Amino acid sequence: MKFYFFLFLSNILIDNFILVKFLGLCPFLGASSRLEMAIGISLSTTFVIIISTILLWLINFFILIPFNLFYLRTIIYMLIISCGVQFLEIFLQNASPLLYRILGIYLPLITTNCAVLAIPLFSLYLNHVFLDSLFYGISASLGFSLVMIIFSSIRERISLSDVPLIFQGAPIALITISLMSLIFMGFRGLIKN
Repeated sequence: MKFYFFLFLSNILIDNFILVKFLGLCPFLGASSRLEMAIGISLSTTFVIIISTILLWLINFFILIPFNLFYLRTIIYMLIISCGVQFLEIFLQNASPLLYRILGIYLPLITTNCAVLAIPLFSLYLNHVFLDSLFYGISASLGFSLVMIIFSSIRERISLSDVPLIFQGAPIALITISLMSLIFMGFRGLIKN
């Protein structure tokens, strides 16, 4: 149980995929201008990461490894992620048209989000069993969601602030990301290996 606690803590704070590993920056910068959009993309990405982590672990250990098809791993992973995103897009279009419109172009871009592919690959290279892989995917997606929501909240406050002209837009966003990254990297000494 202690292992899973530290796995959660590590993926959420210490080895955050956005601020420490710098993966998933495209939706992070693009979909974080409004809190509703950030929450929607966070929930959508979390769903795709968890479903793809489960499916990819099962496919890897019950099909690819027994039949020695390692060379197909990346192609199959991308196919599963694409199908998951397509299913999510169809579901949101029918269940919540407003959220579907809010997410706009960022919803199909979850397919190309490098964090979505990296999480199952990192789990594979860390030789996780199924439960470890599942907790790894959940905690990494929660870390992704936490940073998205925090950054979108900060961005909304910055848009209402009196920012000097030279720093408006992307410069102040990048400065904010840098400071957040430094803060999250400060958690590095929290867990000793």
